[in-house]
Amino acid sequence: MEPGGFVTVTYVLDGSADLLRVPLPKPARRVDGLWRHTCFEAFVAVKGTPNYYELNFSPSGEWAAYSFRSYRDGGALENDGLDPGIAVRREERMLALSAVMRLDQLPGIAPEASLRLGLCAVIEDIDGGLSYWALKHLPGKPDFHHPDTFTLEI
Repeated sequence: MEPGGFVTVTYVLDGSADLLRVPLPKPARRVDGLWRHTCFEAFVAVKGTPNYYELNFSPSGEWAAYSFRSYRDGGALENDGLDPGIAVRREERMLALSAVMRLDQLPGIAPEASLRLGLCAVIEDIDGGLSYWALKHLPGKPDFHHPDTFTLEI
């Protein structure tokens, strides 16, 4: 975590980017349902606690934030101070998205906290099919909310 409670995450897709359906640029704003199309996600939890946050970053520049008390028990987090400053770079064989996570804007996350992160992506192909990517998948249907998928520690 950087001073001030910032963490920058960068997602890079390497391959035929022209085979992806990528949302067009829009003004930065909060939008629900981003996961229905190409979207990058970060799940953030303080180590040893059941509560966590979900942050969604769209290549459109739109974003969303959610707060959970425990596994899937929560809802939208209304805090415009979270604006992640999304930057996107697209080339013929690559799509990259960087977002600044403002952890200082998430209640209950102290600067010295040990964190567990789950980084994942929903990728939409040009035919509208979705695939699900994560640092770790559990057996069965993809479930980014499961705490056992929060494998990156900082």
